[in-house]
Amino acid sequence: MMRPIMILATSFLLGGCNMVVLNPAGDVAAQQRDLLVIATVLMLLIIIPVIALVALFAWRYRASNKDANYQPNWDHSTQLELLIWAAPLLIIICLGAVTWVGTHLLDPYRPIERTASGRPIAPGVKPLEVEVVALDWKWLFIYPEYGFATVNELAAPVDRPIAFKITASSVMNAFYVPALAGMIYAMPSMETRLHAVINKPGKYTGMSANYSGAGFSGMNFHFYGMSDKDFAGWVARNKAAGGNLDRATYLQLERPSEHVPVQRFAAVEPGLFHAAVNFCVKPGTVCTDAMMRQDAARDTQPTPNEHGPMPMPGARPMPMPGHSPAPAGKPDTAGLTGAGLPRPASTPASVALAASASQPRL
Repeated sequence: MMRPIMILATSFLLGGCNMVVLNPAGDVAAQQRDLLVIATVLMLLIIIPVIALVALFAWRYRASNKDANYQPNWDHSTQLELLIWAAPLLIIICLGAVTWVGTHLLDPYRPIERTASGRPIAPGVKPLEVEVVALDWKWLFIYPEYGFATVNELAAPVDRPIAFKITASSVMNAFYVPALAGMIYAMPSMETRLHAVINKPGKYTGMSANYSGAGFSGMNFHFYGMSDKDFAGWVARNKAAGGNLDRATYLQLERPSEHVPVQRFAAVEPGLFHAAVNFCVKPGTVCTDAMMRQDAARDTQPTPNEHGPMPMPGARPMPMPGHSPAPAGKPDTAGLTGAGLPRPASTPASVALAASASQPRL
């Protein structure tokens, strides 16, 4: 009695799940869904027959079945060996080919070439640029084309390519809108890229998919797919919101806070995203890219030798340009050993040792 009740309760719970990964609203996410389905079906072509055969063999060759063909000396079957090895090999080849092609076509750094199946991007269409900064614990979105910024709210027009530039202020996060595209990491002092497109108007959920501290559970935002007219109105609302996101405001904003409501900034200081990536928002701080350029320039310069080259014992000096060399004469080797090294000075102890060594031994 309890088992049917548990199955029924589980069905009700699963019925409330939103299978957004298998029902996306963007072309990139749809292609990723197709890749996931194809890979799963290819693997099930092996898993399902194996599980079915295990159940069949267990039933057919059970101890109580006296009619089963008993062959205790059987040890090999060429046909069975070919089936066991050829089927998984073909599946692996197909799975590798599909995965290799799919992962290259869906590289997040690669600009998309279509807005949907059979609809290539029209010539001259400029992608919507969005600069994303993962803060503790909120998301900052900067629209450099329009000159405004929002916190915990993102929007884009339908069928227009989106080019994301993503970084983080302190710890690693993961930018993820399941209906739009796959997950991409947001890392401090680095800039990652993501290209995507939304094909259906609607309100979608965005989140951080990498645990980043106490406020991680509330680090969510809404992503809106809009028509061109609605997106223009949304841009106008943000431009009329007032407020300026300068460096001082950014330093206040990046302080840890949880469950932050939507904020809008009508203007953004130029170069703020570059400063956030390179950890130089605070005045007087050297940007990391400038620091690396300085280090690279210093490493390429030869280190001067203050003392000049050390002369070898017994070596003759080279003539300087414009000066005649001294007449060659016989080198003075009286003070050198056979190896060309200076002969050590004589001391009373060394003289006595040499004299004793020259005496005949008894």
